[in-house]
Amino acid sequence: MNLNIVSAEQASQQKYELIIIGSGFGSSFFLLEALKKINGNILVLEWGDYNSWNWQLSQGKNSAVDPADTFKNTAEKEWNCTIGFGGGMNCWFAQTPRFHPADFKTASLYGVGNDWPISYDDLEPYYCDVESIMSVSGDPDMHSMLPRSKPFPQPPHRPTAIDRIMKNANMDSHFIMPTARARVSTDTRAACCSNAKCNLCPIQAKFTVHNGFQQVYSDPRVHTCLNSEVRHMQHSDSAVSSVVFINNNQEYTVSADKFVLGANAIQSPAILLRSKMDFGDTGLGLHEQVGVKVEVFLDGLENFDGSTITTGLNYALYDGEFRKDHASCLIYFENRWPYGFRKEVGRWRETLPLVIVAEDLPQKSNNVTIDATTGQAVVSYTGESEYAKKGIEQALAQLPKVLDALPVEAIHFRGWRPTESHLQGTLRMGNIDDGSVVDANLIHHQYRNLFVVGTSVFASCSCANPSLTAAALAVRAARMGV
Repeated sequence: MNLNIVSAEQASQQKYELIIIGSGFGSSFFLLEALKKINGNILVLEWGDYNSWNWQLSQGKNSAVDPADTFKNTAEKEWNCTIGFGGGMNCWFAQTPRFHPADFKTASLYGVGNDWPISYDDLEPYYCDVESIMSVSGDPDMHSMLPRSKPFPQPPHRPTAIDRIMKNANMDSHFIMPTARARVSTDTRAACCSNAKCNLCPIQAKFTVHNGFQQVYSDPRVHTCLNSEVRHMQHSDSAVSSVVFINNNQEYTVSADKFVLGANAIQSPAILLRSKMDFGDTGLGLHEQVGVKVEVFLDGLENFDGSTITTGLNYALYDGEFRKDHASCLIYFENRWPYGFRKEVGRWRETLPLVIVAEDLPQKSNNVTIDATTGQAVVSYTGESEYAKKGIEQALAQLPKVLDALPVEAIHFRGWRPTESHLQGTLRMGNIDDGSVVDANLIHHQYRNLFVVGTSVFASCSCANPSLTAAALAVRAARMGV
C-alpha cells in the first residue's frame, strides 16, 4: 500500500484544509467522502505505525502497540482496540449487521438509554453506500427485520445445516450473517475460506484498510504522519485552529481549516479534556455490549459445514416491550469450534457454539478522565448495568425455546466474554441541551469546525456489531458537512 508519508516537521510547516486524527473506520470513511469535495491537502495524524498485512501475519498481531499501555485502567475490565494505521479495520472480524430501527429511539419507545438525533431511515441510504464499498455479503430475507432500499452487494454465505433448520422454522428472526468477509472474490479480496482466523485473515478475504482504501490514502492530497500522538487542540471559544502532537518525543503544531477527531472512545475524549473542551458529558458513558459463551450439544445433527466463521444471526430476543425491563440480545451461531470437538466417537461435530450479546445502558460512572499530572487517559469502570445482566439472564432462560427446532441434547454455559472489543459512547450525539457533545451531523456543539467520528458518538448501545454504523455515520457527516 502506497502512502504519502510526511514527517512531523514537514506537516508542521503547512496549513491544511482538513486534519483527521486517527485512521480507523470513522476517519477513513469520512476521508473517502471528503475527497469528493476538498481541493486542498488533508493531513492524517496516526498515533501508531503502518504495519503491512504481511508484517501482521508474520508477527501474529495487528500492532506493536499494546492498547493497555495507552491509558490507565482503574478496573479489571478489558478494553481492546488497535493502535496503528487503519485502527479497527485491521483486527475486526468483519461482522456487519445494521442497527435495528428501534435502537435509535430506545428512550422514546422503552424509557431507557438515549434517543439518537437521527433515525434508521435517515441512515439507511448510507448503510447501502458503505455496504457497497465493503462488498458486504448478506441475506436478502433480512429486509423483513431491517428494511433496505438496495440489495446486498454479495450473496449470503453458505449456511450450516443448523442454520438451514433454524431459518426454515424462524423465517422472521433467523438470518445468514451479513459480513464484509467476501462470499465471492473481488479485485482485491479472495473469497472467505472459513479458517476462523479473522483478525489475521491469511487470504485477505475481509475488508481492511489495506485492500479497501488504497486509492484513498495514495491520493496526492492526502498526507499521512505516523507515530504521532495528538495531545491537545488549540482553539477559540467557537473554533479549533490547530492541533499539538508528539512525534519522536518532540512537540509539533499544525493548523487547518477543519478538523476530524476519529481516535477511539478512550483517546478522543482524552484529547478534548486535555484541550479543556469539556462540553456536555465529554468522557462519560463509556460502554460496550455484554457477551456470554454457550455450547449446545446436539443429537444426530452435525455442524461446521458453513462457508464463514459466523453463519447465523438470530433476532428472537432482539426487540419488544421487554426492553423496558431488560436488555435486548442477539444470538450468533458459530461455524468454529472454540471448545474443540465432542469426545464421543462419531459425534465430533454434533456441537453448536453460540455467542449471546446484550445491549448495555451507558452509565456516567463508567468514564474517561485525564491524569492531572501526565494528561494520560484514565478509564474508570464500575460494571455493566443490571439491565444488561438481566437481559443475559433472560436470554439464557429462553434459549431452549429459541432452539426448539434443533435436536438439543444439552446446553452448557461456557462463561462471560471479557470484552466485545467495541469501545463506545463517550462523545455521544444528540441535541445541544441534553448532555451530548456533537449534533446529528457529528459536528461539535461548541466548536463548529470540528467533526467527531467513530463509535464514541453512539448515543446508545445496540447489541449488533458497531463498525458498519460507525462507517455509515462518517460518510453521512462528510456528505452533509464538508
